[in-house]
Amino acid sequence: MARRGSSMGLFGLFGRSEDLRQLDAAFRGAGLHPALVPEGAKLAISNLLKDDNGGRYADAATYPHVADLVAYCLLGHETFEGEVGPDRAREVEDRIDAALEAGEGVDADLILLTLHSKLIQPSVVDRFGLSAEDNGE
Repeated sequence: MARRGSSMGLFGLFGRSEDLRQLDAAFRGAGLHPALVPEGAKLAISNLLKDDNGGRYADAATYPHVADLVAYCLLGHETFEGEVGPDRAREVEDRIDAALEAGEGVDADLILLTLHSKLIQPSVVDRFGLSAEDNGE
């Protein structure tokens, strides 16, 4: 099956693809203005979600879940918690701990994406002891 591509739009003639619109809306809901996330990172996130979903767009419920994790990484604990509250912040921290323990999966890939793209807050790197090591693969 061919994977459908995401579209950022072109000269205002073609609109953004549905997945990128949903991701932007989810970022807003997570307290992160979508303009603070580079388009390349959004496309990479969309592709990770498609890969995890058999080449199809993720369902609408997935985007807020993903946006929370990415927003936490970009905003840091204090700002994210101030935007969405302590319960959601704690949920994301539990997901980060689980992703680090598992070492694989979409959450781990999203954390790695923010780390390699240098979008992650240094406070998050310190809080979870993150590092980007090249293991030769």
